[in-house]
Amino acid sequence: MRAIIIHESGGPEVLTYGDAPDPQSAVGDVLVRVRATAINRADVLQRMGNYAPPPGASPILGLEVAGEIVESSGTWQAGDRVMAVITGGGYAELAAVPIGMLMRIPANLSFEQAAAIPEVFLTAYLNLFTMGNLQSGESVLIHAGASGVGTAAIQLAKAAGAHVIVTAGSDDKLSRCRELGADVTINYKNESFADRVLAETDGRGVDVILEFVGAPYWDLDMKAIANKGRLLYIGFLGGSRGQIDLFGIMAKNLTLRGTTLRRTPLADKVALTHAFADFALKRFERGELVPVIDRIYPIEQAADAHRRIETNDTIGKLVLSVP
Repeated sequence: MRAIIIHESGGPEVLTYGDAPDPQSAVGDVLVRVRATAINRADVLQRMGNYAPPPGASPILGLEVAGEIVESSGTWQAGDRVMAVITGGGYAELAAVPIGMLMRIPANLSFEQAAAIPEVFLTAYLNLFTMGNLQSGESVLIHAGASGVGTAAIQLAKAAGAHVIVTAGSDDKLSRCRELGADVTINYKNESFADRVLAETDGRGVDVILEFVGAPYWDLDMKAIANKGRLLYIGFLGGSRGQIDLFGIMAKNLTLRGTTLRRTPLADKVALTHAFADFALKRFERGELVPVIDRIYPIEQAADAHRRIETNDTIGKLVLSVP
């Protein structure tokens, strides 16, 4: 098969399109002919040599795929259109996918649109609902609202009846967040998001915070979160180390949790996939949820897509189409 190959760690220029061995399917796997995949921050870190794939994962980049079943298996038939999260191997013509991770692509979506769904929507669902127990009528603060996970989280939280507050760094990004359903948008470059959150919640704070930035936001998050709030870490773009005052956790009776979907045990990911599919797939069919795509590149231009994501100017996902 053809795939994006990395011979050494480095910048986007190390990504080349060439021949690679076909994936070896384990028991319970299904072979998928990939028609589209998408870029994630984890891909950038792995390309740079800063994020090793978990044991047994493909060394090829790519954490999600959309494509067609190659051979019938169980209830799946050859030619069925599917999408899935995988632990690696998405930047290729073929991918081995655990059968429990497969989701049927809604008929109204293209392969490119479907490829923009699995990683970010499952990550958002896991953190908002499975980990964060977000309920209808509660409030949530979503940082990096225009990111892939952010745009997914806005839509999922609104679909669940939550009050959604987001941060982003430009008017264009905030405008897109409002189009997706955000109730309050905050340009973190122009004002304190914590002060604005307190003003918007009558001083109470938010019930859930979806946190991407990490250590630099600790004090502000502690100020913005409500009593019995849930602070959920899915990234640390601003750094992971800093000094913290633990009293704030105790005083507000807070819950702090961190997740990486890639290293979640397979059984848990299968359960998550089924719960998300039950909640979301019909909503995608009705247009109530939409994949948000910044740009689509042919897979041969994966290096350009990586350069694009590193600008931090994207709104939603960068997708690679596979011939």
